[in-house]
Amino acid sequence: MMSGPSPDPSTRAGRKALRHEMRMVAVRPRRWGLWLLAIGALLLIAPSAFGIHSLLGWSPVWPGLIACLIALPLLIAAALLRRSYRQGRMTPVKD
Repeated sequence: MMSGPSPDPSTRAGRKALRHEMRMVAVRPRRWGLWLLAIGALLLIAPSAFGIHSLLGWSPVWPGLIACLIALPLLIAAALLRRSYRQGRMTPVKD
């Protein structure tokens, strides 16, 4: 997972490489979490904003709450993975 030396944050190219490297950590859980959170939020506002009061016999609020509740652990996991990756990456290697 961690290979090669850490990018040098004192140079412009190093900062760009570091930003790119950090963006590539935990992409899937973050992407799924954001999609679920957006869908959940739309379902939560659907009854009042769009006049949709029934989806297959269910109130749209319940699937919206479920989507938001599933999204939160994914987003927390992505943040923790990025933090642990960064800590491991920025710690100097002892010979």
